[in-house]
Amino acid sequence: MSHAVAPAPATVPIYLDHNATTRPVPEAVAAMVEALRETWANASSTHGPGQDARRLLAGARGRVAAFLGCQPAELVFTSGATEANHAALLGALQASGRARVVMSAVEHPGLLALAQRLRGRGVAVDLIPVDAQGRPSLAAARSLIADDVAVVSLMGANNETGVLMPVAEVAALARAAGAWMHVDATQLAGKAPLSFAASGADLMSVSAHKLGGPKGVGALIVRKGVALPPLLSGRQERNRRGGTENLPGIAGFAAACDRAAATLGADIERMRSLRDRLEHRLVQALPGVHVHGAGAERLCNTLCLRFGALDAEQVLAKLERAGIVASSGAACSAGGVEPSHVLLAMGESAPHARAGVRLSLGPQTTAADVEATVAAAIEHLRPLLAEAADTARQAAAAA
Repeated sequence: MSHAVAPAPATVPIYLDHNATTRPVPEAVAAMVEALRETWANASSTHGPGQDARRLLAGARGRVAAFLGCQPAELVFTSGATEANHAALLGALQASGRARVVMSAVEHPGLLALAQRLRGRGVAVDLIPVDAQGRPSLAAARSLIADDVAVVSLMGANNETGVLMPVAEVAALARAAGAWMHVDATQLAGKAPLSFAASGADLMSVSAHKLGGPKGVGALIVRKGVALPPLLSGRQERNRRGGTENLPGIAGFAAACDRAAATLGADIERMRSLRDRLEHRLVQALPGVHVHGAGAERLCNTLCLRFGALDAEQVLAKLERAGIVASSGAACSAGGVEPSHVLLAMGESAPHARAGVRLSLGPQTTAADVEATVAAAIEHLRPLLAEAADTARQAAAAA
């Protein structure tokens, strides 16, 4: 009699792509399941079950607002940061009657795509250049932000390099010109102390799935007194965002914020220590490693680097076969791989901008994960670097 042999369990990869998304924390999953089972009524309904849902919504709003440093009445729940970004910019243009927008050259691709659409409608969009470390030029910002600008949009931290942006300084320039200041804080939440009240911003976008919450829910914070027209009409969210609220998602968002608030200080120190260790070990172990934004203040968890001029796709494939998953800023297109717009803006050549690899840690990343990543890089990338160096030497000798 023969017996089928059960397959060996798959090895769980080491996940170093937390800037793309995070695993939902257990508290968020539990809160979502409870909301789906127990508080499934419409929060706009006046009957008992609807009022139970309304109380859950109000409680979650207060908890998320406390974590983000804003008033509950300033918080508008959305489907995520992309919707929040669109609502902020389109609403500012509509409310102000002005037809100019200023943003940095290293904003998220979704926001730059919106900028392209706006240009097609006759809106002028100016980009603030950045230096070799990825920091926006305040001198350029000062010359671009004039009294015809509706809104200035700046990410709090770059998603590829982790470089922190001069939000307060740019907000002061926007305020002086009578423009609204929007901050895309998607990468800040859960990785740095964050207070909307202290930021100087009029509008701020966040997304739950970047800090252990579910996908499909986020928020736009609208400073008290800012009359922002809604992107989606309806009476929900104080008439600022139509559509039945995603109550399970919002419950999960609040639970993730609660957990992040309780552990943020320790998480930041731990991730920074592990990131620095990973950076130091890779630079010491392999020739030609270049760290992008190393001279700037960065998020505690983010390491963007290139291994010589090795193409990022090749590096990522080697690492994934070794059980390490990460990402790059390069984008796929019909013609191949497009270089990272962030690294191009920082002055990198196209080949080097296609070589950028992002390793982003999370609260669950361990010292063992760091050592395994370094060992995998040494084993799988050192031969490629040596081969590339030999090829370069041969080419130079033949020239």
